[in-house]
Amino acid sequence: MNLMTATALVMGNIIGGGIFLLPASVAPFGTVSLLAFGVLTVGAVALALVFGRLAQRHPDTGGPYVYAREAFGDFAGFLSAWSYWTMTWVSNAALAVAAVGYVHVLLPGHASPGNDLLVALAALWLPALANFAGTRYVGAVQLISTVLKFIPLLFIAVVGLFFFDPHNLGRFHEGGGSAFGGMSAAAAILLYSYVGVESAAMSAGEVRDPERNVGRATVLGTVGAAVVYLLGTLAVFGTVAHTKLVHSTAPFSDAVDAMFGGHWGGTVVAAAAVISIIGALNGWTLMSAQSPYAAAKDGLFPAPFLTKRRGVPTVGVLAAVLLASALTVINYLSGAGGVFEILVLITTFSATVPYLLAAGAQIYFLLSGRRDKVCPARFVRDLTLALVAFGFTFWLVAGAGYAAIYQGVLFLFAGILVYAVMAARRAGRTREAEPESETDPATGAGDRTAGGAAGATETAAADAR
Repeated sequence: MNLMTATALVMGNIIGGGIFLLPASVAPFGTVSLLAFGVLTVGAVALALVFGRLAQRHPDTGGPYVYAREAFGDFAGFLSAWSYWTMTWVSNAALAVAAVGYVHVLLPGHASPGNDLLVALAALWLPALANFAGTRYVGAVQLISTVLKFIPLLFIAVVGLFFFDPHNLGRFHEGGGSAFGGMSAAAAILLYSYVGVESAAMSAGEVRDPERNVGRATVLGTVGAAVVYLLGTLAVFGTVAHTKLVHSTAPFSDAVDAMFGGHWGGTVVAAAAVISIIGALNGWTLMSAQSPYAAAKDGLFPAPFLTKRRGVPTVGVLAAVLLASALTVINYLSGAGGVFEILVLITTFSATVPYLLAAGAQIYFLLSGRRDKVCPARFVRDLTLALVAFGFTFWLVAGAGYAAIYQGVLFLFAGILVYAVMAARRAGRTREAEPESETDPATGAGDRTAGGAAGATETAAADAR
């Protein structure tokens, strides 16, 4: 993937289907939510810059997993890979279900549980087929889908400013409590809008000239998504009356109808939403395979995840789409989707684990004198960015809510069993590879050439310290 396709991967993964509902979701808090969005954008850009710095010295597939393992060891690396993998395939199922609602707008009169399930499964498997074809096709689909969804969203965002009416805005802070409390409440909804900033770093091994292009693609993709988010939300706030917006189920459609009249806006926005979700699924399907692939190279995930074809870890893609399909079937068979919603809550927490570990790895590299791992100069700037990124991610954890954190930790700790099995296998292979000790029968002393050399090395290192 070149710089353009890598940027499209980042932007496409960040902008999924949620943007089409965000203005209505935060409208009850007042225009203070725009301020919250601005603060979150600063944090997201800081996190993007941190991933860019880390990718300069570690241009390998796996991104956050690679950084966490390098800084804190195998266990931290595994937790990063496990959490990220969990987040990707569960959120893919959520995106597929979300696509069904927009298909109803495009094809009214065909809604039924059976048809809805088929549409959701098609939304999962079509991007998976593109991934099986190779990274070139993934990049092509991502580039096309990003352009097709970016143009109408940017059009609404820019043209909407010409129809902007300040009288449509609600108060700065709606409801009770303080303005800061309202901003935090709005931020809790908006926090997950920027999940995906790590996409280029996660696929660094498949990016052309990754030392330069990963960082650029990460920042460009994040800034591009931020422009669409901020201008789009502002345009909707200024074109749709606040009293109507708080109850809207299609705020961008209402904005188009308010600007140009008629009721054709819903169809246009629904088409853009379907394209946006398919593009996001295309990118997230690739992401779901990259993390276990990187961990499998180090023996922390089962070996089949190493299977790769045309730049894509095919077993990882297949495992992710099968698991997401199973969750989708459970959602429709259970009716209310209780189990499914619990798992979706887990993803909100799971996304923050690799982010925290990556930001912590940057801080560790800088403070331990290993600045060569990220950037040989600009210590103060890099450290400030890392601290801002860590604070931003910590805010993500706080915004997830107690239930999501509790359930997410349980799911995270379930991975410890997998780690124990894989670590035991690695230890067994290491023991088999070690040479047998040659013991002197008279003294009982072992020659143990390999062990002696290792001991001498450790002693020398200790003396040096």
